[in-house]
Parts: sequence; structure tokens; C-alpha cells
Amino acid sequence: MDKKVGIVSCYFKHNYGSMLQAIATQKILEDWNIPNETINLEKLDAEIARGKRKYYTGQMFNVSFIKAKLGMVKLKLYCKFFGGELGKNIKIRDKKFEEFEKNFHLSKPFEKMEDVCKEGNYTDVLVGSDQLWLPVNIVADYYTLNFVPEDVNKISFATSFGVSEIPEKYKEQYRTFLKRINGLSVREDAGVKLVKKLTGREASLVCDPTLLFNQEEWMEFQKQERLIKDKYIFCYFLGKTVEYRKFAERLKAKTGYKIVSLNHLDEYVKYSDKFADEAPFNIGPSEFLNLVRNAEFVCTDSFHGTVFSLINHKKFFVFRRYKNHSKVSTNSRLDSLLKIVELSDRMLEGDEDVGEWLEKEVDYEMVDRKLEAFREESKCFLRRALNE
Repeated sequence: MDKKVGIVSCYFKHNYGSMLQAIATQKILEDWNIPNETINLEKLDAEIARGKRKYYTGQMFNVSFIKAKLGMVKLKLYCKFFGGELGKNIKIRDKKFEEFEKNFHLSKPFEKMEDVCKEGNYTDVLVGSDQLWLPVNIVADYYTLNFVPEDVNKISFATSFGVSEIPEKYKEQYRTFLKRINGLSVREDAGVKLVKKLTGREASLVCDPTLLFNQEEWMEFQKQERLIKDKYIFCYFLGKTVEYRKFAERLKAKTGYKIVSLNHLDEYVKYSDKFADEAPFNIGPSEFLNLVRNAEFVCTDSFHGTVFSLINHKKFFVFRRYKNHSKVSTNSRLDSLLKIVELSDRMLEGDEDVGEWLEKEVDYEMVDRKLEAFREESKCFLRRALNE
């Protein structure tokens, strides 16, 4: 049978990092002339959703989980009942994501999970990247690759657990699917430790798919001309911490550059409307790349905000979205990335002196060397896993 790779990814999620890592996974296979398609979830979504509902029902009395999801729920309810202009703007943003989705080469829709490999004729199925191994997705049982037959090569590329500890009740489910994966890699140190603890296996640490390409290669998915003509500070905050936004305001006061912010992404943050000079909503993944590339400074609490700041040689400031002790913390992926490029000191608290940090330059010659070495190691893992 001729090689054909089925990609299991979160290509449909209206999140900049999710879509960009999914398209990067497709792009690397295309660059290597390996036939591939992203598995279409159009008809499988209901089956997956049933598993998710089962998980959410079990979390009804989990206070930390409910607190973590409250912001997202509030945003949806606000838009539905009081949204007005905001609701219209989020629909504009959603349309930009739908436009970008046309870049994916999707399979035909499959009726049942068991039909995927039978009708898709895949020699390999690759899952990655993103936080696809959160407990909710293990219960939903798609990103586990449990539906893939024994004789089909199963690969995980840079998949993230999204948590630093696995709840006891799900550990056996994790052990079962992790042992079935032939080529096993994860995106952060915490993931390597979790795999070892759960299965005794040594997972490879590889880069997020977005890091497989440099600035020039990412131009394939964006326009050359600037979206914002003036000099600006780009703010990409997923969390609600006001202190981080105040840091950006102090940066504006020092530099005179205006603040361009993507607002109300994962949750509604009232202060965002106050601090931004421009808050565009007609921004999909292509426009996101353009905004990072042309910014004078980037302030972010996002992993992919940090990734594209590094790729584009930006002066950037990164903040923790969650407290380190939080059970829903996803800080590990950021910590791992900054450690690899020796920039752990750029993880800020928000109360720092802006003037002092303006004087600290990033040694991008060193960063590029570190990233290129990591990139090549990751490509080598993927080629081996694909038996190439």
C-alpha cells in the first residue's frame, strides 16, 4: 500500500494557535511530498461530543474546573444575551477563521470512527499538536488514536497533556492508549515526565509544529503589506489578569506607540476595552501572523504568541496565564520553550519597571541557533516515526 498519512488535529477550533499548529503539521508533510489529509470531523463531531458531555457531567462538583471554565461560559452568555456590538464582532472574527480553514486538505466525512482507517486507507495516523490529551479528550476518545487498528502506524507529534498531573480516575485510560502509539513525542518537559510515570516509556521532546518553519516560510499564509500602518505594541492575552495590560500601558507611555489588542478571546475582560487603542476583530490566523510580524513589541500570556515572537525576532514580554499551583495551569509548555532558548528571565509578573526591560535585548543569533537545532531534532524524530 502506498504511504498516506491521516492527520488528527484541532483544525476547526477558532483559536490562533490551534489552527496554525494544525496547518504547520500539514505543511511539513507536504514539503516532504508525503501524501496526507486532515481527518474531517464534520460527521464524527457528534460522537466525540457525547464523550465530552460525559466528562463535563463528571466535573459538576469540581470547583477548580468550574472556575477555569467560567470566563469562557460568561463570554458566550454575554454575547448571546447582551452582546450587541461585541456579538457581531465575534461573528466577524469567526468568519476569518472559517476563511483560513480552506487551507486544510480535508478527508471525506466519515460516518463512524471505525470507518476512518478502513475507508481512508491510511498507512499512518498522526495526532498533534495542541493540548489534545486533556482529560476531557481522553474520555471523548478521538485524540487517543484508539480507533486506529494495530497494523496502522500511530504517531504523536508534539502532543500536549495540557495539565501537569493526571487525575487518578483516568490514569488507566492514559496508560492504555499511550502504550499503543508507535512514535511517541510530546511538546513539554512535563509531558515527558507524565509518559514515563504512566507507562515507563521514554517520550521524545519535540518542538511545536509552528516552530518547524522560519519567518520566511510562514509568509506563505499571510500578506506582505502591514495591516496597521503606525508603530504599535501588539497585545495577545488569553487570560484576564489586568496587571499585564497595565504593563502594556506603561510600555505605551514610555515609547509613544499605540496598543493593538485582540480582545475577548477565551473570556470577556472588561478592562481590555479600556486599554487598547485599536481592537480589531477581522483577524483570522493569517492576520494574526501579520500583526505579530509587524509589531514593535509583543506582550502576551500565550504559548503561540511567544512562539511567533521568537520566529519574527520581536522584542517581547511574556506573562503566566495561570498561577503555577493552579490545577488547570498550562505554564509548562511556556517554561519548556523559554528554557530551550535560554530566555526564562523574560517570564514577567506584570509589576516590573518598563524602562529597565526596554534596555534588555534578545540575542536572536543565539535564539536562532537553539531553535534550528531543536527544529532539526524534531524533524528527525518525525521522519523516523514515519519510516522515512
